[in-house]
Amino acid sequence: MATKWNLDPTHSEIMFSVKHMMISKVKGQFNTFSAELESEDETFKNAKVTATVETDSVDTNNTDRDAHLKSAEFFNAEQHPAITFSANSLNGDVTGEITINGVTKPIDLDVDFGGINKDPWGNTKAGFSFEGKIKRSDFGLNWNAALETGGVLVSDDVKVFGELQFVKA
Repeated sequence: MATKWNLDPTHSEIMFSVKHMMISKVKGQFNTFSAELESEDETFKNAKVTATVETDSVDTNNTDRDAHLKSAEFFNAEQHPAITFSANSLNGDVTGEITINGVTKPIDLDVDFGGINKDPWGNTKAGFSFEGKIKRSDFGLNWNAALETGGVLVSDDVKVFGELQFVKA
């Protein structure tokens, strides 16, 4: 029988970074997201995981940039309020499906299972770290600007990474 695990949002984060002007990286995060998983055992090798990220919650610590990311030139948050993810494993090299801007593509993630422990209140928790990469152009996120010295303002490759903690239901 599968055991359900619910996301502990207080101890979880989903982040991204993208190369800016070909010389440095800009990082951001999503402040509102949910996830759950079901697993037959505590190895999580055949776990079913689903996650939903609210695009309107993007936060790069810059109000103008955040507004641009929410616009139709990027996430189109009004028309596509969520990024979704699903996979059938949550341990090791994981291939899942991610939907951004209404486009679904596979994504490969390197997932590190941190282990299981009980918190001081008796809740059983499981922790995971993940990282992967997407091409934003695969999802129709094509806005860019050419630089006078060559290259572009925003790289096509976006690194996604995060820390997730789940509570056994």
